[in-house]
Amino acid sequence: MKLIKSKKLSKFKNISHGFFGSKGGVSKGIYKSLNCGIGSKDKKHNIQKNLKIVQSSIGLKKNTIFLPKQKHSNKFYFLKNKNLKKRIECDALITNKKNILIGVLTADCAPILIYDPTRKFICVVHAGWKGAYKGILTNVINFLKNKGSNIKDLVVAIGPCISINSYEVKGDLLKKFLRKNRKNNIFFKFNNKKIYFDLKKYVSFEIKKLGISKLEVINKDTFMEKRTFFSARRSLLKKQNDYGRNISLIMIN
Repeated sequence: MKLIKSKKLSKFKNISHGFFGSKGGVSKGIYKSLNCGIGSKDKKHNIQKNLKIVQSSIGLKKNTIFLPKQKHSNKFYFLKNKNLKKRIECDALITNKKNILIGVLTADCAPILIYDPTRKFICVVHAGWKGAYKGILTNVINFLKNKGSNIKDLVVAIGPCISINSYEVKGDLLKKFLRKNRKNNIFFKFNNKKIYFDLKKYVSFEIKKLGISKLEVINKDTFMEKRTFFSARRSLLKKQNDYGRNISLIMIN
């Protein structure tokens, strides 16, 4: 199993976390092997087995993993207890309760883990270009500030996502970002009349703009590392009708 940990978050013994890739599970075919995508067309019992594998590697035996119903939005949900039965439509989860394992699913988008060691808040964010553009990180950080968090205390880790060299986009995306701010051209690269977008750099910029300095970026490309991660874009190029999802998790012990 390819479990990637943040060096910054690993310093705190009262939380468990991890960015998981595609290895170490039971799924077959295009979902091989640790597909945690509960919305994918993979066999449900394989997905459940994979989630249990992930759970036990984090250190939980019975508790369920809370996963949002992701919509590429700027919405988050504050989880107050373990009694939540349905999946909430949002792209970030926040809690300050112990033994609540929260996660997001990605397949090229950026998974982000946030921890406030002073106020004891954890947060997990799914940030594709849409969510980041719409301000999901601003919304999450503002919520934490309203709950008493000090920006200087927040520790943030951006997990594996697609890199600029793999992320070709169309001109309308460039125009959209430039309309918002002409300076956004620094997140794009031009090569042989093709346009490439740097999601990791944009997300990092948005985080730093909010005043956060304790930031770690895990430099892994989900598209290029085909043996290690699921990638929606890679599956699309292969003309596959679906794809597996990587999972990223955090919990207060």
